[in-house]
Parts: sequence; structure tokens; C-alpha cells
Amino acid sequence: QVLMVSSGGGAVQAGGALKLTCTASGLRFADYNVGWFRQAPGKSREGVSFISWAGGNTNYAEAVKGRFVISRDNAKSTFYLQMNNLKPEDTAMYYCAADRVMSNILRGRPTYWGQGTQVTVPS
Repeated sequence: QVLMVSSGGGAVQAGGALKLTCTASGLRFADYNVGWFRQAPGKSREGVSFISWAGGNTNYAEAVKGRFVISRDNAKSTFYLQMNNLKPEDTAMYYCAADRVMSNILRGRPTYWGQGTQVTVPS
């Protein structure tokens, strides 16, 4: 059984930082491309950032470029999203995801999802 557990969300003032963590089990983590999505109330889910299985390729939504950094540690079956200079528009539920095929993640249709962690940045 594949399990992806995310943590690290919370409430932080604008300009602050948070680091999200997602740990996977039940799969050969190093074979999987992974990433983060978010969904704000009343809005559709959107891709935030993705990283390839070996960490060599990363992708960021325009809204977070220069502020967020995605990374992974295959030895720990874990990946991260360092979020800096947070803005109220970053408020959302953040979901981690994984798929062997990067295009599935880029299309918003990864095989595995985490349970979500809430990030709140009051305006």
C-alpha cells in the first residue's frame, strides 16, 4: 500500500516562510517523479512545483518562481517544498503527489496523492 504523508503547513504572516515535507512509503521512491499541488477555497487545483526522479529537473508555477524551492532526498523517501516570502494568495491546501511518468504529474493526474496540509497567510 502506497502512503504519502505531508506535513509542515501552518499559519504564517505575509513575508514569512514554511517548509512542507512529504514522505512516501510502499513504493520505490527513487523511481518516481514528485511534486506539489495546491487548492484554494473556491478555486481549482493547480500545480505548484515538480521534481524529476533523480532531482535533475524542476518545474515551478509562475506565481511561485523565485520564492519556492523543491528538493528531494531519495535516501529518506522524502521531498520538500521550501516556501519563502509567502503571500496571502499562497493560502491553500497543499497536496503532494507522485507518478512514474512526469507528464501525468504535469497534467495534474498523478497516481498517488498525499492527504494535504493547510497553508494560511492572512492578508
